[in-house]
Order: sequence, then structure tokens, then C-alpha cells
Amino acid sequence: MKILLTGAFGNVGFHTLQELLKRGHTVRCFDLRNQATEKKARQIQGKAEIVWGNLTNTPSVEAAVAGQELIIHFGAIIPPAVDENKQLAYDVNVNGTRRIIEAAQKQPIKPRIFFSSTLDVFGHTQDKEPPRRVTDPMQATDDYSSHKIESEGMIRNSGLEWCIFRFADVPPLSPRPPHPIMFTIPLDTRFEMVHPFDVAFAVANAIERPVWGKILLIGGGKSCQVRYRDYLRSSLEGSGVGMLPEEAFGHEPYCTDWLDTTESQELLQYQRHSFEEIMRDVNKATRPPAPIRLIMPLLRPSIRKSILKMSPYWQARK
Repeated sequence: MKILLTGAFGNVGFHTLQELLKRGHTVRCFDLRNQATEKKARQIQGKAEIVWGNLTNTPSVEAAVAGQELIIHFGAIIPPAVDENKQLAYDVNVNGTRRIIEAAQKQPIKPRIFFSSTLDVFGHTQDKEPPRRVTDPMQATDDYSSHKIESEGMIRNSGLEWCIFRFADVPPLSPRPPHPIMFTIPLDTRFEMVHPFDVAFAVANAIERPVWGKILLIGGGKSCQVRYRDYLRSSLEGSGVGMLPEEAFGHEPYCTDWLDTTESQELLQYQRHSFEEIMRDVNKATRPPAPIRLIMPLLRPSIRKSILKMSPYWQARK
């Protein structure tokens, strides 16, 4: 099948690209050109078509969409980068989706579309009985969830054949630098993860399954339903930094939860990794080089201090 994959060199996109190529699909990759995306593009040189472009540019979007049978739209600006340039984030996330839809509608044979959304659209739900279901109401809590809610509406009303995936947390298999956002999530928050390999497997399987007109929740399943502290402890201990003090973390609700993935699992049969297996792969991919590990006992105090400086809650207690 001829497939356009936007955001092809991002976290979820690149694993999906590799799965699609493994299955013999003809893939056109659409992404921004920069040092990071060029590095990934070199890995699949000659195996897929690469079209450099921008979701804010209508002609480049139209050229990318032309002649495709399926569009997998993963291209987006995600948190925390959304807050760094709100106008650009809206243009990419919402108007970019609109450009994709309009370009598809102009095609003589209209392509189907898979759209990447997020469990964030459910809003703050920690006070509700889990798990979250597709039938639960949506509530925007920030710019990103607002973008996804608006975009989902456009997809559903596009006249195209569509399927929307709402993903749980998909950790990258690459180093993720500390950011103040990590401290805004209460440690006892219900938190569900899904392995990026399993996401790619689900999306590739969906091509051949009766998913059209469905919104599917994609998470790791019960073995991946943990608390935020479980994920953070495993990640920080795996890096050699060690778990941080509870006082460094906030208590305001955060938009994440456990998901009811019964339907998506029955359709797509993708849940192959437990939480422990996910963290094994994450920690293996993000483990410091051997020379750094040797001197980590010496570096740990200063590293912990620099990370804790990012926490407004930790700073406020002084």
C-alpha cells in the first residue's frame, strides 16, 4: 500500500516506519529537515521516499499527500515544546491537520487517514474510577489537549475514512533530558505506558483490520498500568541518578490515567511488552556510557542538585 507517514522521524513515527517497511508497504516520509531527522533518514535511505517539508506550508503538504492510499498523521508539536511557541504549535497541530484533510479531499481517489491523538483529551480524571473509556467526555486542560480535541473533530467530519488512536505514554528509546514538567505530575498519579514497538505494531496491524470510524485507546494493558512514581523511580535509578525527594513534586491533577484497551487489543493484538520490559529497554537505551557510569558516584550529587533546581516545589521549601 502507498502510505504517507507524517512525523516519520519522530519517536512513534520512526518505529512505525520500520514496521511498515518490514511488511512491504511503499512509504513516503514527510518531516522537517534538521540534524536529528537527517540522521534517522540515513538509516532508511533507499528503502522509503523522503519528502522534506512543513505542515505549515500548504503546497508541500499537497505534494506529500498526492497519490497516497493511506495517510498516517503523526506530525505534531508535543509538550513541553507546545508552550514554547503557542502560535506555531497551533499552526502545526491544528492547521497542519486541516491542510492534510483538505489535500486528501482534493485527491481523485481519496486516501484513508489514521490520526494520532492522546489520552490527554480526557482531562483531569484522577478523581474518577478507572479506566478511561472512549465514551468518556473530553475536556481540554492545556493547549495540546485542545489542539487534539479540535483536530479529532475535523477528522471525524472530514468525509474521509478515518481511525483515531489515543495513545498512552510512549517513552522514547533515547535519552530524554530532565524538564520542569516532570515535577508537575503527582507521584501517585495513575500512569499507563505502551512500548513504542507495540504502538508501531498496532498501527501496522490496523491497516488490515476493520477499524474505520473507530476511536481506539492504545496502551500497554494492565501490566503497564502503574503509578507515576513507579516509572520515575525506574527511570532515575536506571540512569544512576536515583529517585528524587517526594517534596519536589506537585499535587495538582495531571491529565493521564489508565485506559480500557479491550477493544483495541481484540482488534490489533499488539500488547507484547510489560512495564518491566518497557523500562528494561528504556534504561538500556538511555544508560550513560561506561566512563560516566564509573564516575557516577562522584557526579550524582551535582546532577541531582541541578535537576532539583527545575522543581518550583523544591525551591519553594527553602
